[in-house]
Amino acid sequence: QVQLVESGGGSVQAGGSLTLSCEVSGYDFSGLSMAWFRQAPGKEREGVAAIPTGGFSTEYADSVKDRCTISRDDAKNTMYLRMNSVNPEDGAMYYCAASSRSTWGRRLAEYTYMYWGQGTQVTISS
Repeated sequence: QVQLVESGGGSVQAGGSLTLSCEVSGYDFSGLSMAWFRQAPGKEREGVAAIPTGGFSTEYADSVKDRCTISRDDAKNTMYLRMNSVNPEDGAMYYCAASSRSTWGRRLAEYTYMYWGQGTQVTISS
């Protein structure tokens, strides 16, 4: 059974930084393409950042691409999201997602991923 567990959420001051982690168990992590999604109240879930197997390329949503870094450590079965200069629009539930199939061309699409974490809440304070 594949399990994804997010951590690192909480309250962050506007202009500050946050780092989220997603630890995976129950599957060969190196064989999973990974991504972060987020969902704010009243809004649809959106893809934030994605990193395929090997981690040699990444993809970001336009709203975060100058402020975010997604990374993975296959030795630790963990994916990370570092976000700088956070603003109120970044407040949301952040979800970790994984796919055992190729995500080429659709890395930020929700339907691409079959495994999901429970989410970690990020609140931005002013």
